[in-house]
Amino acid sequence: MPYIGNQPAEQFTSFATQEFSTSATTSYTLDHAVTNENEIALFINNVRQQPGSGKAYTATGTALTLSAATASTDTMYCVFLGRALQTVTPATNSITAAMVGNDLISGKDALASEPADTDEFLVSDAGTLKRIDYSLIKGGGITSASMFRLTTTFQNDATITSNIEEVDSDGYGGLGTAVTESSGIFSFPSTGIWLILAQASFQTESGQSDNFSKINIMVTTDNSSYDPAASGWQGGIDSTEYRGVTTHHILDVTNTSTHKVKFEIDVNNTQTYTLGNSTSTNTGFSFIRLGDTWWQIQNI
Repeated sequence: MPYIGNQPAEQFTSFATQEFSTSATTSYTLDHAVTNENEIALFINNVRQQPGSGKAYTATGTALTLSAATASTDTMYCVFLGRALQTVTPATNSITAAMVGNDLISGKDALASEPADTDEFLVSDAGTLKRIDYSLIKGGGITSASMFRLTTTFQNDATITSNIEEVDSDGYGGLGTAVTESSGIFSFPSTGIWLILAQASFQTESGQSDNFSKINIMVTTDNSSYDPAASGWQGGIDSTEYRGVTTHHILDVTNTSTHKVKFEIDVNNTQTYTLGNSTSTNTGFSFIRLGDTWWQIQNI
């Protein structure tokens, strides 16, 4: 639509300026040609000079002529009044903190869950503002923790293949996605460095004794052959005594299809019982993801 006078500004406006390297002279060259001295405002030592013949300066084309020579210690610059520069970008350092509203980031924009790996954050890299994906800065940390227990007591040696449940009492607080169990074989929900803890409680029948009672953490990295990665054992259980053993292992799970765990009981006396309970943990297993596998860290 037409306007009377100047059209309302829709852009940021500034004027071209020029700084001079001064010396003992009256003649200088302008960066932009002008019709006369009235098209520039000249400042010497931050004092505005009066334009015109017989006054402080004259100008035509790119020639600027002073009425008196400057000194090398003077500062001098001019503003080209006829060269208004318009841009949609504010001038450098023209936006101050006071110009940014407090509600620029509001509650309606708040994330309600963990950011996606491709979400971006702004960081200052030695004073230069850059963006970075969340996947590159999020901590590995403990993202999964779960506990399982034997629910039923059994006798003699055995690989534990049944009567296993995830703990569900006494304020149990698992974290993240738990490992899964099938016929006593535990599979991991994700790769990473995993801490595996095992405990077992034993009792020997009256009139019997046991030279040793042991729990083994059995590990496979090829989904086929299992080896004892760690063992906890106790010797010399006398008649009707209760004993407990613990052990642990740190496993680097680089492939969830091939890296798995099961637990084995080894006792010296067939009259030794491994104790189970469905309301408290006598014999149990814990899995805690400590962080990313070294392979994952190397490939960030």
